[in-house]
Amino acid sequence: MLKKENPKKKSKLVNILFAGFITGTLDGLAAMILNYKVNPGVIFKFIASGAFGPAAFAGGAEIIVAGVIFHYVIAFVFSAVFFLLYPFFYNGLRNKYFVAVIYGIAAWLIMNLGVVPLSKITMKPGYHIPVSTIVIGMLTLIICVGLPVVFIADRETQKSK
Repeated sequence: MLKKENPKKKSKLVNILFAGFITGTLDGLAAMILNYKVNPGVIFKFIASGAFGPAAFAGGAEIIVAGVIFHYVIAFVFSAVFFLLYPFFYNGLRNKYFVAVIYGIAAWLIMNLGVVPLSKITMKPGYHIPVSTIVIGMLTLIICVGLPVVFIADRETQKSK
């Protein structure tokens, strides 16, 4: 006998996938716009270098594709986690815009203080991220990750009430 799928679970999964696609696309576009002097392929080679190390920069289209895939996987993971945590954050903070700011800052901190240092991305010894780069990065993630996830999760939360 076939089990009927719970439409709420299906809706939640669709919304999480949608949030991941939107955040990945917006963040990727933002990276290309903010780094307009750099070939977009280099941006995705940089992402791929997290797994393949400096050799990624010598790679071709396959490395760029790998970088795009890694980028979207990361976007989907962050979106799923933030989406699922949204009700808890909203109940505590009572302001979806503040939640979006928290999400964007958290995403930046996790990526730059956790994921990147643990990856094979190499930085010059003594390199420190300029404050302006930190602020731009956090604002980008607030706009490209925090707000879309919050709007999608809030819509889902309102529907289920």
